[in-house]
This record gives sequence, C-alpha cells and structure tokens, in this order.
Amino acid sequence: MSGVQPGPSALNGAALRGAVDLSSLVNRPPAGAPAAPATGAVAPNAQGAIEVPSLVLDGTDANFAQFLELSQRVPVIVDLWAEWCGPCKQLSPVLEKLVTEYGGKLLLVKVDVDANPQLTQAFQAQSIPTVVALIGGRPLQLFTGAVPEPQVRDVFEQVLQAAAQTGVVSSVLVAGQTVEEAEPVEPPLPPLHAEAYDAIEAGDYPKAIAAYSKAIAQNPLDKMAVAGLAQVSLLHRLEGKTIEQIRSAAAAQPNDLSAQLDVADLDLSGGHVEDAFDRLLTLFESADVDDRTVIRTRLLELFEVVGVTDPRVGRARARLTNLLY
Repeated sequence: MSGVQPGPSALNGAALRGAVDLSSLVNRPPAGAPAAPATGAVAPNAQGAIEVPSLVLDGTDANFAQFLELSQRVPVIVDLWAEWCGPCKQLSPVLEKLVTEYGGKLLLVKVDVDANPQLTQAFQAQSIPTVVALIGGRPLQLFTGAVPEPQVRDVFEQVLQAAAQTGVVSSVLVAGQTVEEAEPVEPPLPPLHAEAYDAIEAGDYPKAIAAYSKAIAQNPLDKMAVAGLAQVSLLHRLEGKTIEQIRSAAAAQPNDLSAQLDVADLDLSGGHVEDAFDRLLTLFESADVDDRTVIRTRLLELFEVVGVTDPRVGRARARLTNLLY
C-alpha cells in the first residue's frame, strides 16, 4: 500500500481539469493538402529556442492550432476582446505590459471575437474581455472584465506555478533577441517565503507552516503566503496516510467529520475539485453549528489551494453563501 504523496503538481494541476474542449480548434487540412500558413508563425531557431515575431500576437480561427501546440512548451494567455469594448481597451495594455515584463515566460494571443466566431464559441466567451490560459494544450479560464494590474499579476503568477508543475517551462524569444536580453530578473523571495519553500523541499511541513503563518501575521494581505499555507497544510494533513486508509475510514464512518474531511482533501489533491467541494457542502447542509465552522474553515482553505479565481471556487463559494443565509 502506497502513501498519499500529493506534491504541488497534484494541487495546482487540479485547476486545469474540467475546462472547455478546444479539440475543434485544431483545423486539420484534408488528407494530402498542405497546411495553411499561419500568421505570426512560431518556430525554433538554429539553437532550438522558440522564436516569435512578438510577445503579443493575433490569434484567429485559421491559425490558432499553432498556439495550442506552442502551449505544450510555454503558457499562452488568450485575450478575447473587441474593438467596441471599452473595458477591453482598459485591460489589453495591462496584459501586454505584464507579459512583456515576464520576458518570454508567457505569450499573449489576442483574439478579436467579432472576426473569429469559432474561437469565441470554443472559449464560451459570454462577455468580454475574457482572459484564458493555455497550458499543455488545455484551457484554464482566468477572469472576465477589466481587472486591476496587481490582480492580473497574481493570476499570472498562479499560471506560471501551474505550468511549472505540469512541465511547461520553456520560454520564447522575440526574433533577433538573445536569451540574456529576454531573461527577466527574478526578484528574490521574501525571507519567510524562502524559508517555507526550503522546508517544503526538505519535507518539513510543520516548519513551512510556521514560516507562512509568521509571514501572514506580519502582513495579513500577503496572498502568496495565504495560498502557500493552505497548500502546505493540505500536504501535512495527508502525510503518512494511504488512499486505502482514507477511503476505508470514510466508508466505515459516514458520520465521522474528520474522516469525511480527509476524503475531501484526498479528492482535491487528486484533481477531483468539484467532488471535494460537493462533499463538504453536502456535509455543511446537515451539520450543527460547531461542525459548520470546521467545514467552512476547511472549504476556505481548499479555495486557496485551487485558486480563488477558479470558476469552480466561485460556484462553490456561491453555494456556501446560500447555505449560510
């Protein structure tokens, strides 16, 4: 029997599940026909680096397959916009500025929804601006509306974390640039964050929890510390337990809150986000006051693990609010 070892990839990778199906966007030509040339094509240079004309490119129904393929190597941010859209004109410069700052770690693809109905339908863009990430060919809904720059930056950091945990870690180069010119300067981690990161690498979850808790005490608005604490707490709760133990205990003791909480942790660590949320919200409906407090606290922690911008978190939070009031 193997122990549950949900590493970071199992946690943030869960945010990539259950997204829309983009398989229809891969426009395959008829058998024997040459593929249509793509506008703003990307290709490896002589050194094998991915060269692009710009870090901001136009995506169309005709050329989008190349960006799906490119997202196997570098995260692609998709901005669905329209010329008549006022909020789009507020958001687009923010997206372009931040993508440029990341120096090739992200690529921005702008899609005019009026000119590209197939993409608009595939991304289920019911309002604009809509911003989506592509990681490994899979879409992740990020947000809609004109979001402030600090919030966009936080979302991009989460995208990069999720991409790294799924092996999408390459960068692109603007044609004519050298790697040294493109590489952004990474700011050092704050001391307590670095301490927590080193502790996680060493498998010392209590030490990481202490470091993140201290960081939050010093700055309650430290969103990265809050998210980090939620993730490492989940890892610590599951440490040393096996899948069989957790599921057997929950099946044998359906009224044992602790056993049900463990299964929710297990589900979420394995990517079954909605199952985890549904289990806890169903428990919440019939729980007494004290148990409701425990369940609500656990839900809020798991929201942080998945990412508060994830649409599944939004749906679960709305359901929790309805149950509370």
